[in-house]
Amino acid sequence: MHKPDCTSFLIKLLLFVFFLTPWHLIHAEEIRVAVASNFAGTMKVLAAEFEQRTGHKVTLSFGSTGKHFAQISNGAPFDAFYAADSYRPALLEINNLTVTGTRITYAIGRLVLWSPKNNMVDQAGKILKNNNIKRLAIANPKLAPYGRAAQQVLQTKGLWTKLHNRIVRGENIAQAFQFTMSGNAQLGFVALSQIKHLSAKTKGSYWVVESSLYDPIAQQAVLIKDKSAARSFMKFTVSNAGRAIIQRSGYDIPNATD
Repeated sequence: MHKPDCTSFLIKLLLFVFFLTPWHLIHAEEIRVAVASNFAGTMKVLAAEFEQRTGHKVTLSFGSTGKHFAQISNGAPFDAFYAADSYRPALLEINNLTVTGTRITYAIGRLVLWSPKNNMVDQAGKILKNNNIKRLAIANPKLAPYGRAAQQVLQTKGLWTKLHNRIVRGENIAQAFQFTMSGNAQLGFVALSQIKHLSAKTKGSYWVVESSLYDPIAQQAVLIKDKSAARSFMKFTVSNAGRAIIQRSGYDIPNATD
C-alpha cells in the first residue's frame, strides 16, 4: 500500500495558503509609534485605516511629548515619534537620534477652554475672570505644548498671576482633560480634537481660543528607525486620506501634497 508523502502534502498546503494570502499581508510588519496625548483619538483612526489598507500592525504609546522625548533619548524602542511640538523632534534630529530627512509637520493644534457643563463657557473666554472659578486645569507647560499655549493665553490676558494658585496641572493634555471631565476642575484648557471626539451629550461648552493668543502648535513627526512600514505610515498620515482624517478631528493642516 502506498503511504502518503507528508512532506509533499505540507509543501502543497503551504503553497496553497501562500497564494491565497494577500501579498501585503505576507510582508506585514509591526511598528511602535510614540504619540502625543492630544492626538490619541485621531491617531487611533489613522492607525486603524492604515492597518486595513496595508496589513501592517501599529502599536501606539500615548503620553506627554516631554516624556516621550526623554524615553527616546534613552533608547526606547520606538519606530516613529508624533510629537505635540516641533522642538523635540528637531532636537532629536540634532542629536542624531532620527532618520535623516524624515521630520514632517503633520498637524497644527488648536486650543480650547472647555467645561462639560452646557452654557458655562462663553465665546470670548470671559468666564476666566469669574471669581467663582476655583480650579482651572491645564497641561504642565514644562512638558506639554498645549500647557505652554494655555499659559501664554493667560499671560496675554493678564490673568496668569491672578489664577496661578487655582491652576491644577496635568502631566499631559489627556490628564488635564480628565481633571475637567471628572469635575476636579471647573474649566480646562484642552485640545479642540479632544472635544471633537466627544458625543453631543458630553460636549458641554467651549471657547476656541484665537490662535493669535499663543504660539502656533506645529505638531511634528519623525522616524526613529528606518523601517519600510514606518515610512509608509508617515506617508499615509500626510496623504489626502490622512489629512482629511486629521482635519475632521479639529486640527489645521499644513500645506502639503502627496
